[in-house]
Amino acid sequence: MQHYLARRAAGLLATLAVATLLIFLALEVLPGNAAQMSLGPDAPPEAVAALTARLGLDLPAWQRYLQWLSGLLSGHLGDSHAYNVPVASLITERLALTLPLALLSMALTVLLALAAGIYAALRHGRRGDLLVMGICQLGLAVPGFWLGILLIIVFAVQLQWFQAGGFPGWQTGALAALQALVLPAIALALVQAAVLARITRAAVLDVLREDYVRTAMAKGLPRHLVLARHVLRNALIPILTIAGLQFAHLLAGAIVIENVFNLPGLGRLILQSIANRDLVVVRNAVLFLALMVICVNFLADLGCGLADPRRRRAQA
Repeated sequence: MQHYLARRAAGLLATLAVATLLIFLALEVLPGNAAQMSLGPDAPPEAVAALTARLGLDLPAWQRYLQWLSGLLSGHLGDSHAYNVPVASLITERLALTLPLALLSMALTVLLALAAGIYAALRHGRRGDLLVMGICQLGLAVPGFWLGILLIIVFAVQLQWFQAGGFPGWQTGALAALQALVLPAIALALVQAAVLARITRAAVLDVLREDYVRTAMAKGLPRHLVLARHVLRNALIPILTIAGLQFAHLLAGAIVIENVFNLPGLGRLILQSIANRDLVVVRNAVLFLALMVICVNFLADLGCGLADPRRRRAQA
């Protein structure tokens, strides 16, 4: 197990290093100048040149990349050009919303997908299966932002069960803060749950056709014990793999959903910083989202290794 953990941890660090390079190169090709955006289009060239030098934008790209890596290793992420505050504090403040939203959405995704996928697999070819697959197909076709708007109209405007948008902050109490995240989390989870439910159904059906499951059934073991001990454990491997990959799609969808619900999260910060050409904030915030995705996939790999010792031994 130690060799497996070391191998996966080394892969995580290598992926993170590649991510820093790709993020830096992608932002380098963006048009515009942060100094010009800060001073305005009518600013004199001398002022723009002075601010460009003060921000270090006149340095070669490789040197700015090394400075960024050095700052990451030392914990100093720099200061935001637009907000004039340290980037670390800015990301931490916005992360207090985005991280609970992502975790709540992921929990809803897994719960809904497992329930729907197992239900459909156990009723393969019958009405329940067709109903679940039809709903999943509809979920795949519905954009997340449209679903968010629909939820606002129904549950916030007509029924008035939730607020239409905004975030009161955790200082007002956990219940009020979580209520503000319920509709965004549902809008994110339903689309991803439609994908994962289809994977769950296929994985459970494959295991149900195995001889050892039929043997366990023939021995008279209760159906729920066969499902828990034999079916779900072996079906978890593809489910965990896809769930880890879905977390990236969930975070990408959170950028749009946060704007739909007017939530001051990390996704909205990224869009605002791109508009302001505040690349210091953009690259650190995007890197943090990439780190979250890499860590979730790392945990998913560990879960697969625990569920399947053969995979753990093969990769060790």
